[in-house]
Amino acid sequence: MIAGYRPLFSVPGAKQFIIGATISRIGGAMFGVAVIVMISSRRDSYALAGAVSAVGVLVLAIAAPVLGRLIDKHGQRRIALPAILICSLATFFTVWVSWTGAPTWMLFVGYGLSAMLPEVGPMSRARWAFLFKDQPDKLHTAMSLEQVLEELAFVVGPVLGVLVSTTLFPEAGLILAQILFAGGAFLFLAERTTEPVVTPHEDRPTGLAIHRPGMLVLASALFLVGVLFGANEVVAVAVADEAGAKAFSSTILAAFALGSAISGLLFGARKLGDRIGRRFVLLAGAMCLLQAPVLLTDHLWALAGIMFVAGSATAPMLITALTLAQRLVPPALITEGMAVAVTGILVGISAGTAIGGVLVEAIGAHPAYALPVAAAAIAALIAYAGRSRIALGLSREGTTAH
Repeated sequence: MIAGYRPLFSVPGAKQFIIGATISRIGGAMFGVAVIVMISSRRDSYALAGAVSAVGVLVLAIAAPVLGRLIDKHGQRRIALPAILICSLATFFTVWVSWTGAPTWMLFVGYGLSAMLPEVGPMSRARWAFLFKDQPDKLHTAMSLEQVLEELAFVVGPVLGVLVSTTLFPEAGLILAQILFAGGAFLFLAERTTEPVVTPHEDRPTGLAIHRPGMLVLASALFLVGVLFGANEVVAVAVADEAGAKAFSSTILAAFALGSAISGLLFGARKLGDRIGRRFVLLAGAMCLLQAPVLLTDHLWALAGIMFVAGSATAPMLITALTLAQRLVPPALITEGMAVAVTGILVGISAGTAIGGVLVEAIGAHPAYALPVAAAAIAALIAYAGRSRIALGLSREGTTAH
């Protein structure tokens, strides 16, 4: 199985950008849980923690497609480097606000500004799409590797975030998150030979990526997947805290990510047919079915086991979704197109963290798991209802996959 991934590392320059992207992703995976632990510890409010986290993710969701479009037009380094420097300053301002007990509104401003950052995930996937544009099997394996590394980041990231925040001081997780995110991104951007060539302005297609057939369906379904992720994050912290073991929340979240990473490795090693639209619908349904048992128990180790199984549908679903995003847009819009797909997830995470925090305080920690289960069910319905639009988009972009 692992042998199928070996050719990816033989591509000149690939090792450096893979390592850089992985480090940056670990930092990115820490942000959400780090800010929740920081604010809930300093201000004693999960609703406030969820709201601040939601604002940050919402700002990122708005900024990501804009930055993606600018990157497609002008190149990765030219846009990403200054953006990372600015968001780093804003993150350390947020840490200062928390540490000094400054007014609450400053948390929203600081964390919101810190979220105006370029995502390494779409940039890394754009590099693989550029390198393997005429080799679909290798591109599938590369996209699978991307998702596996992303899931592994969510195994390591939350554990690190909770660990340093609970053993050192509440702001430590956010500080480490920014250091890893920025440091990894700088290493990624320093590798220039694999950076996609910018399409000349006169050859760029008109219109926005979101207007391409099938993209709105894809983004809408991924919005609900994001609600599932965001709600799971807040509810896991609250359930563990209610049981007197707040740090165990990182184990629950890591189990979900680990199950996803293992399934992603297996999925990427397989040679798949062209019916990507049908696969997207089936995997959306699988996410719902495997998440539902979380409602049956509030025992922490049982929840970790259930979440491990539930995670097994996540990586195949996201690999398929982001491959769809790449196929539904022309090459000149690929970073923007994948940023739109990721934005759907991010807006969902924003909603999931905010609503999840309110539900925890309104109905209790474990009952709030109804939110991610309902989100998964609606995502499956959207994927099924929009399958014809996805098929139309695939046919327009010159592929028969449907």
